[in-house]
Amino acid sequence: MAAILFDLDGTLTDPKVGITTCIQYAIRQLGNEPPTTDELLWCIGPPLTTSFAKILQTEDRVLIDRAISLYRDRFSTIGLFENELYPEIPETLASIRAEGYQTYIATSKPHVYAQRIVEHFGLSDLFDGIYGSELDGTRSIKGELIRHILRAENLDAKATVMIGDRSHDTIAAKQNQVFAIGVTYGYGSAEELSNNGADVIANSPKEILPLIPFKL
Repeated sequence: MAAILFDLDGTLTDPKVGITTCIQYAIRQLGNEPPTTDELLWCIGPPLTTSFAKILQTEDRVLIDRAISLYRDRFSTIGLFENELYPEIPETLASIRAEGYQTYIATSKPHVYAQRIVEHFGLSDLFDGIYGSELDGTRSIKGELIRHILRAENLDAKATVMIGDRSHDTIAAKQNQVFAIGVTYGYGSAEELSNNGADVIANSPKEILPLIPFKL
């Protein structure tokens, strides 16, 4: 059966406030002046280790882990709910499910948070599984995560679609021979997505279903 993998941040939900505010909180707790919200938009999508290494300009894993711990202090109680669904998402998911496709979340965010967010928005019944990283960073690299999902769910890569808004989503899809749909209503541009392997581009959620190449 054909399967559709959805990124979470920037694809199903807009987490701008939660993610940027929690990063700013962590940076302040470390005694530094944080970047502005708009200067942190690039952090929506990549693993936190990547983001904090760049913001703090360090490869010191102890410092990076401390920043992530501080981030999670706020995110786990407040930040994950400073979030909102993009318009048309529930309807789009329902339409894709009605066509008979299996649907999964594939996010670099820890799955314990992804699960709570999906439940918060009442979307649990629209997914066959929710996959994310572990709190220790395992499978935070999207390519490794997609590979894990394909194996765990016994999915055929040639009948699987990855939908996401950033280059790491499309790159990861291509690493696993998966069809990639890039979405521009999140935080990545059409140029970023096309230059990094997107097979097609959707400018709104309602455009996704017609772009799925596998008809059931």
